[in-house]
Amino acid sequence: QVQLVESGGGLVQAGGSLRLSCAASGGTFTRYTMGWFRQAPGKEREFIAAMRWNDGFIFYGDSVKGRFTISRDNMQEKVWLQMNSLKAEDTAVYFCAAGVQVSAVDVGYTYWGQGTQVTVSS
Repeated sequence: QVQLVESGGGLVQAGGSLRLSCAASGGTFTRYTMGWFRQAPGKEREFIAAMRWNDGFIFYGDSVKGRFTISRDNMQEKVWLQMNSLKAEDTAVYFCAAGVQVSAVDVGYTYWGQGTQVTVSS
C-alpha cells in the first residue's frame, strides 16, 4: 500500500511560481509511474503531467505545456511539480498519484494523495 503526501501549495500572484512536492512511502516507488492531476471546483479532474519510473518518459497535459515541469528522485521517493507563469485558471486542488501504467486518465492510477490547494490571484 503506497501512501502519498503532497505539500507546497499556497497562494501566489498570477505570473508567479510554486513547487509542489509529493512524498511516497509504503511501497516500491520505482515500480510506479507518478502523475499529477488537479481539480477545480465544479470541474472534472484534469491530467497535468506524468513521469515513468524506469526511463524517465514524461508527458504533459496541453494546458500546462511549457509552464510546468515534473521531476522525480527514486532514491528520495519524491516527485515534484514546478509550476511557472501561473494563471488564475491554474487554481485548483493538486493531487499526486501513482500507477503501474503511463496514463493521462485518472482511472489509470491506483494510489492518490490527499491533495494540496493552489490559489492563483489575478
